[in-house]
Amino acid sequence: MPIKKVAVIGSGVMGSGIAAQVANAGIPVVLLDIVPKSGDDRSALARGAIEKMLKGDPAPFMHRRNAKLITPGNLEDDLELLKDCDWIIEVVLEDIKVKHATYEKLQKHRKKGSVVSSNTSTIPLHKLVEPFGDALAKDFLITHFFNPPRYMRLLEIVVGEKTRKEAAAEIEEFCDVALGKGVVHCHDTPGFIANRLGVFWMQAGLNELINLDISVETADAILSKPVGIPKTGIFGLIDLVGIDLMPHLAESMLSTLPKNDEYRKIYRDYPFVHRMIENGFNGRKGKGGFYRLNPDPKARKEKQTLSIDPDMFDEGMYRKSEKPKLASADAGKKGLRAVFEADDEGGRYAWAVLSKTLAYAASLVPEIADDIAAVDEAMKLGYNWKKGPFEMMDDMGPAWFAEKLKSEKIEIPAILKKVGAGTFYKVENGKLHYFGTDGAYHEVKRPPGVLLLRDIRLGSKPLIKTASASVWDIGDGVLCVEFTGKMNTLDDQVFEAYAKAIALIGDGKKQYKAMVIYNEGTNFSAGANLGLAMFAMNIALWPQIEELVSGGQRAYMALKYAPFPVVAAPSGLALGGGCEILLHVDHVQAHAELYTGLVEVGVGLIPGWGGCKEMILRFQEEERENYKKAVGGERMWFSPQNTPMGAVRKAFETIGTAKVAKSAQEAQEMRFLRKTDAITMNRDRLLFDAKKKALELAKDYKAPEKPKEVRLPGPSGRMALDLAVADLRKNGKATPYDVTVSTMLARVLSGGEKADWTKPLSEDNILALEREEFMKLVRQPGTLARIEHMLENGKPLRN
Repeated sequence: MPIKKVAVIGSGVMGSGIAAQVANAGIPVVLLDIVPKSGDDRSALARGAIEKMLKGDPAPFMHRRNAKLITPGNLEDDLELLKDCDWIIEVVLEDIKVKHATYEKLQKHRKKGSVVSSNTSTIPLHKLVEPFGDALAKDFLITHFFNPPRYMRLLEIVVGEKTRKEAAAEIEEFCDVALGKGVVHCHDTPGFIANRLGVFWMQAGLNELINLDISVETADAILSKPVGIPKTGIFGLIDLVGIDLMPHLAESMLSTLPKNDEYRKIYRDYPFVHRMIENGFNGRKGKGGFYRLNPDPKARKEKQTLSIDPDMFDEGMYRKSEKPKLASADAGKKGLRAVFEADDEGGRYAWAVLSKTLAYAASLVPEIADDIAAVDEAMKLGYNWKKGPFEMMDDMGPAWFAEKLKSEKIEIPAILKKVGAGTFYKVENGKLHYFGTDGAYHEVKRPPGVLLLRDIRLGSKPLIKTASASVWDIGDGVLCVEFTGKMNTLDDQVFEAYAKAIALIGDGKKQYKAMVIYNEGTNFSAGANLGLAMFAMNIALWPQIEELVSGGQRAYMALKYAPFPVVAAPSGLALGGGCEILLHVDHVQAHAELYTGLVEVGVGLIPGWGGCKEMILRFQEEERENYKKAVGGERMWFSPQNTPMGAVRKAFETIGTAKVAKSAQEAQEMRFLRKTDAITMNRDRLLFDAKKKALELAKDYKAPEKPKEVRLPGPSGRMALDLAVADLRKNGKATPYDVTVSTMLARVLSGGEKADWTKPLSEDNILALEREEFMKLVRQPGTLARIEHMLENGKPLRN
């Protein structure tokens, strides 16, 4: 039964967040909660949750209109709404009596064959369904989402002995394809996989910080990027999720874990944690946590760190944060073993925490999951670790790890003994295999519709490789261009890879027929290489900078008018030059979590690789469509009496204010994506979908014709834009250098001095204007100051 409508029971932070993600997928949702004790609105809790999400940051909704797909209600008056729902997700209090009372209501109103799941992570599945027999058990499973549901990819699924296979398959496919989740199958054990290990890791981190008497900054400096863990580290993460959550997690684990579990042995109940919670120091959502900003108005931006005393807490224990310098942190570039072997407090702390955590993980297979691959995937998706526990052990060498555990009289887990001198993962015949509990290796199977470049790399080499890009054969006559520089920034080496790939497809010798631009980095592209640009500006390499601009323009135009289809498949940041790629290709297959915009003004520049030109063309096309609808025909949309200055104004506002779309849905509304471009919810399915679209386009493909006319207003339009900027400056909404940059942007978008509505311009004319104004700006001290500030601080300078 396909999932066409969903109900979520419970409108708290998690329940409402799940409802929002279902709505983001375009699926109608019923959101029910209890009737409040006071007030006239009996559905106030659910309705209030929706209103709160519309104000949330980060936003639960990918677009505000998605909120309209959620129908609020209550559990007394609106149970009839369940009769049309294919899947009902229970997200009520972690109290088995409350859950049973809820299921009793659901059983009376849900339709036959609908699936019911619980978001619990503490109550065993068999206890949840026990009073209801097979009537519920056959349609029941656990679906454990991570908060916030839009942004956290992990979904842990637990099925019971009586759960229908088709029911579990329906939910898995829907969560994977429609909701974009990485689905991991777990056993019905306390905390499942990610929280079982994550809670242990955080407890070990706090214990060893106190045992070794090191600072919070030192702990987070080493247990973060140097070991492949997010930059928050342990204590930044606890501040993020809420310190008040930690005792609840501990209580939940202690109430359900086996008596001999290792977590029970390391658990410590520190008085200072309770004092912090009592005084409102719950982390970022409270007055502060392990970190805070100095509350003194004179030092607002000063970051402070808590000096920990396990027995007490008061506000006077905060001090100015310091950035530790650790040889162990630098050693992270050489691998995990190098971190552990570094002779400093960071190395000792990293070993003390991770040795226990990794050994614990190894001891839990097959208790918590069938295989090590599930454990690694859960920690990567649920806690954003770069590598899972078993991949970490491979990084340092399982035999070395086992020997070091032995030397410290730590029990060696059975699976670690069994792998011996081998590794937990290996590549055979170009395929990745994992080490099983049976002592044999098994292929890592991807679901149908998943295509990963990292898998392709295992069995092949790039056809083309430059310092900043690689080109891969991904099968069926399709080439994939992958950016490989830092933050996937763009330079002449990327343009060289484009040119070679275009030539390779165009020569017809190997029957290549399409190109996909894609990578598996955190970001698609942060735009031009600003570090390289600043270096060139500092030594006045103006001809080289102009050639970089010209080379980018040629490369992007070559993509736009290539004799074969070009599909871009972005995920994450696609800013500046990265966004300009999306504007020039035949089709964009975007990951739902796309953050894109032309942000060059933030570094004192304007789009120089065709971004101005393409936004004008897109907004003029929008004006043309609107005009045709208004007049009801195909007559010329432009005349001397009907000058569509609106398109120029829209482009000026979009580029001049550095607007950024915070989702692919928003990008379509802002015209960074076309209405015909498509969205993939699951990151792992992006390349497959992009390749599929490229092959569809390749059938009888014809390159786009160049626009016959690009009509711009000239000096009169520029004057109108300059007046608007002057008004912003007068009202304090634009800085002096904003005015400088905007003036040059206005000249490009208005078409220059010789343009007027009656004289069409070519794309090359507009590109020449972009290049001219760009080169003026790179010579300005204000632009250099903005670039330096961005590179040093990651924020725009308001000069």
